[in-house]
This record gives sequence, C-alpha cells and structure tokens, in this order.
Amino acid sequence: MKQDVLSLIEQNYPSLSPSARTIANYLQQHPLAIVSQTSAEIAEHTNTSKATVSRFFRQIGFESQQDAKQAQLALRESGVPVLTQGSTIDQTAEELNNLSRTFEGLRPEVLNDISKQLAEASRVTLIGFRNAYPIALHFRQQLQQVRASIRLLPQPGQTLGEDLHDIIDGEVIVLLGFRRRTRAFKKIVETLKGRNTILITDPTGQVYNQQVNNVLVCHLGNDSPFDSYAAPMSLVSMLSNRVYRHIGKQAQRRTQAISGLYEELDELEP
Repeated sequence: MKQDVLSLIEQNYPSLSPSARTIANYLQQHPLAIVSQTSAEIAEHTNTSKATVSRFFRQIGFESQQDAKQAQLALRESGVPVLTQGSTIDQTAEELNNLSRTFEGLRPEVLNDISKQLAEASRVTLIGFRNAYPIALHFRQQLQQVRASIRLLPQPGQTLGEDLHDIIDGEVIVLLGFRRRTRAFKKIVETLKGRNTILITDPTGQVYNQQVNNVLVCHLGNDSPFDSYAAPMSLVSMLSNRVYRHIGKQAQRRTQAISGLYEELDELEP
C-alpha cells in the first residue's frame, strides 16, 4: 500500500534527530510545502541546512525531497485526498476544466451508439461501488423515467453472483468505477467478458479498455484534495437526454404517466 509523506513522518518521528524533528513539525503543520517548496526553501523555513533536509527525507524512506514530492503527487493521482495546491485554487475554473477535458475526449458517434443501445436494450443494468454508486443511482432514476427494465446493482447487503448470472440476451451493462476502486472490480470486469459492457471511469480505468465494449473517460481533477464528480454526473445527464430523444413519444408518454403517479401518491411538493 502506498504511504504518504505525513504517514512516514509519524512512523519515523521517534528516531529522528532534533533538527529532523523541526523539519517534521514544519511539514506536518504545512503539508503543502512537500510539493510546493524546494529543499532550500524548507531549510530556510526551519532554520536548518539543505543537507539536513536531504538527510531527513532519506531517513523517512525517500531518496530525495523531489522523490517525496513525486510520491505525494502519485497518491493524489490514485485518488487519495492529498494537498497539492494552495487555498487560492479557483474551484469554478477547475470544474470547467474537468468538464471540458471530459467532453472533448468523447466522440459524438460513440455517444450516439451508446445512447441507442441504452434506449433499445432488453434491460439495462447499472453497477457502481463507493463513489460510483450515487452516480449509478442517479442514472437509474433518469433512465427509469423514459424506459422500463432498469436495475441497479449491488443491492444493499446483497451479493452480485445471482444477478450477474441472470444477465439476459440483449442486455446492456453500464459499469461505473473511479479511482480507488474496490478489489472486486477487476473480477467483475472479467466475469462480464463477452457481455455488452460500457465502462464509465476516470483515466486510470482505461486499463480495462480491452475487456469491455466501450470506455467513457471522465476527468475528476487533481488540484483539490477530493475528486470532483461533476463530469460523470454531467455525462449521465447527457446520455439520459439522448436516450429520451431516441425513444421519442413513448418516453414522453412514460414521463407523463409517472408524473401522474407522483400527484396521485402526493410524493412531491406542489
């Protein structure tokens, strides 16, 4: 398992010299310095020397401060919440960048084909774990407005074996999985081999592109500690709208009927 610099500092703290502990204290109080400052800058802020800083990073398991910086950035790339930018980050600009990079990488003909498949499939199965689950849940809610036979897996407290066994002819499986996927994810992909599977993922999920029919890549951002799911949610919205248009009048009649049931059951605010 990958470990971040702060965890290694904590583990090695008892064996550090007084000057090394000064550096450790500084980095624990200013974790951004690990990726934003040079060894010379860290030495200046801790009243130590560049050689002492270099020795400190070797003591906690890195070849150099640059090595530690790359380790932190690699952790963020894998989805671990790690500070890599200051507090002045423009969240709006980052979200727009994620959306722009996502949709620029999606080919219109692929989106049209997938939308047609989702509209005409005998059944659509949506599978998502951890942070992918609420996106899959939202996707189900949207698709269920316009067509029947939509199911969401896994069901709370249930296993997947029986449901994966019951995949029917003409079924489309949409598998959602973003970085820090569960250990079971790879086995699920292998189990679905030969099925019509669409994978919605981040760039790291492209390792599965030879095992599924289509891969739709969403960008989650790396500048903030936590991933953004604006792009996957936007993609789900786009696909749902395309499915609606493809189905046409039948989808409109279904949404009207469902709206009628909302009123009859008094489920929504007026």
